[in-house]
Amino acid sequence: MLLQASGLSKSFGARTLFEDVSFSVDEGQRIGLVGRNGCGKSTLLKMIVGEEAVDRGTIARASGLKIGYLKQKLKFSHATAMEEACSFLAAEEGWVPEHRAEEILSGLGLGEKERNSDPNILSGGQQIRLTLACALLSEPDLLLLDEPTNYLDIVAMAWLKRYLRSWRRGLILITHDRGFMDGVCTHVLGIHRGRAKMFPGDTNHWYSRIEEEEETHERRVANEERARRQAERFIERFRYQATKARAVQSRIKQLEHQGSLEHLSRLETLSFEFRESPFDGKTVLRARDLGFRFPGGPWLFRNLSFELHPGERLAVVGPNGRGKSTLLRVLAGELEPEEGSVWRHPDAAFGVFGQTNVDRLPPEWTVEGAVSNAAPDLGRTAVRGICGAMMFSGDDALKPVRVLSGGEKSRVLLGRIIAAPCQTLLLDEPTHHLDLESSEALLQALEAFGGNVVLVSHSEEFVDRLADKLVVFKDGNAQLREQEYAEFLQREGWGPARMAVSGDADEKKGSRKEDRRLRAKLVEERSKRLNPLKKRLSAVEERIAKLEAEVSGLHAELEASSSAGDGQRIVELSKKLSEAENARDDAFEKWLLASQELEEAQKEFENGDF
Repeated sequence: MLLQASGLSKSFGARTLFEDVSFSVDEGQRIGLVGRNGCGKSTLLKMIVGEEAVDRGTIARASGLKIGYLKQKLKFSHATAMEEACSFLAAEEGWVPEHRAEEILSGLGLGEKERNSDPNILSGGQQIRLTLACALLSEPDLLLLDEPTNYLDIVAMAWLKRYLRSWRRGLILITHDRGFMDGVCTHVLGIHRGRAKMFPGDTNHWYSRIEEEEETHERRVANEERARRQAERFIERFRYQATKARAVQSRIKQLEHQGSLEHLSRLETLSFEFRESPFDGKTVLRARDLGFRFPGGPWLFRNLSFELHPGERLAVVGPNGRGKSTLLRVLAGELEPEEGSVWRHPDAAFGVFGQTNVDRLPPEWTVEGAVSNAAPDLGRTAVRGICGAMMFSGDDALKPVRVLSGGEKSRVLLGRIIAAPCQTLLLDEPTHHLDLESSEALLQALEAFGGNVVLVSHSEEFVDRLADKLVVFKDGNAQLREQEYAEFLQREGWGPARMAVSGDADEKKGSRKEDRRLRAKLVEERSKRLNPLKKRLSAVEERIAKLEAEVSGLHAELEASSSAGDGQRIVELSKKLSEAENARDDAFEKWLLASQELEEAQKEFENGDF
C-alpha cells in the first residue's frame, strides 16, 4: 500500500469541505478524483503532500514514498528546458539517453525551440508542461495531477492519456474532462455531500452507484415517514380502547425507537438548455479562401474554405497557439480576414462564447442585468430562472460583474447565450472553468441543441461526441476534413512524434484489454449479486403500497359502518383491518431486511470484498 488516509476532515472557518474521508492507494491504482467545484479536491491533494494541514484524521505514507505533484512550484536551475527535464530522470535507472526526455517534452507540446530555451522565459502554460514532464521523468511512486489538461492542447492530451494508461505506480488525477479520466483511471474516488466513496471502474459506474444509493436513501425516508404516519393514526384512533392497549403501546415504542432519516438536500448544479431560433435557409455560413495573420506575424491560416449547413457540427482542432481561437473570432465577425471572406446568413442568429467576450462584460452590470441585456423580451422571472440555472440564485444574481471570478464570468456569458435564441453556437473552450459534472451537463445540452455548433475544444470526448466534420490545424495551415474525429485519428492522426508512448506497445495493449476484462467481470458479478436483491426490494415495496391502500380503504369503510351503526359489518371490517395491518407490518419487516441486505452487498462491492 502506498498511502492510507483515515478519517480526514477539513474546514475553512464555518465552511466544512469534507468529513471522515478514508481511502487507500495501492501500487498500480490510477484514481480519478471527482466532485463539484469547491468540494475540496485540490485541498485533499495538498493535504497528501503536506501543503495543507489536516484538521482531523491521519495520512499514513509508505516508507520512502516519493510523490510527484504537478502543482508544486519549481525553481528552474538549468540553462535549457531540455537540461532541466534531464535532471529529473529517475536516479535508479542510471544514465538514460536524452531521447526519453525529448520524447516526453515533445509529446507534451514543447518543440525544439522551447526545449532549447531558458525555462524561465517560457510562458506560464509551457512552464506547467515542463513541470509535468519533470514529474513524469522522475517516476514517483505516487503521481498527483491537478487539472493537467488545462494547459494542454488536444494533441498533447491524446499523448498524455496514452502515456498515463501505461503508468504502473500510483496516480490520483483531477480533471474536468470525463473522457480523459475514463481513458486513464482504474478507480474513481468522489467527494459528495462532504463524504468520500471510491469504486473500481469508470465515472459512469461511480455516478450510477451514487444515484442508486441516494434513491435507496430517499425510499427509506419515504417508507419511514409512511410508517410513522400509520402508527400515529393508529395511536390516535385506538388510544382509549382497552382492547387495543397492547397494540397502541407497541406502536408508541416503535415510534420511540424509529430512526429519524432526513431527505437529502438539493445540490445546486448548472442547467443548460439552449434556445434554438427558427431558420429556413440552406446555408448558415460560408467561408471562402480565408487567410489571417496579425500585423508583422506569420500566416495563421490561408486558403481555408467550407460551408456550414443547418444542423452540422464543426470542431476546430489542433495544437495550441496555431490560430484556432482566431479563426472562431473571424467567423464571428470580431476580426476581419486579411484574405477571403465570411458570409453569414442574415436570418441566422449567432451565440458566441470566448475569453475575449468574457473580458468585455461591463464591470458595472449585475449578473441579472447581463442576462436581461442579452434578451430584453424575457420577463424578470425567466431571467432569474436562467441566473439560477447558472448557479446565481437569490441575491447572487445581483452581484456586479467586477467582483466575479473568471469561472463566474464564464457562467454569466453562458447564461447570456442561453437567454437569447440562436441558430449557431460559436464556442471557444467553454469547459475551461467547469467541473466534471457541469461539463457533462453542457455536453448533453449541446447534443440536444438542434442548431449548428462550431467548437474549439481540447477535449477529445467533446469533439468525438459532437463533431461531424473538422477544421484541422496541422503542418502550418488549417484544412477542412469531412469526417468525424475518430475517423481522422484512424486515417491520419497527429503523427508518430506526438502519439508515441515509451514502453512496449503490446504490453500496453494487453493491459488495456485486461482493464476492460476486469471491469466487465466486476459489472457482471455486481449485476448477478445486486439485481435479485433489487427485484426483491421492489416487490416488497409494491406489496406495502397495496396493503397501505387496503388499510386506508378499510379505515374508510369502518368509519362509514360506525356512522351507520352496522355492528356485524364493524366486526367483519375490524377483523380484515387487523389482518391487513399485520400483513403490512410483516411487509415492512421484510423491506427492512431486504434493504439491509442490499446495502451490505453494495458495501462489499464498494470495499472490494467480493
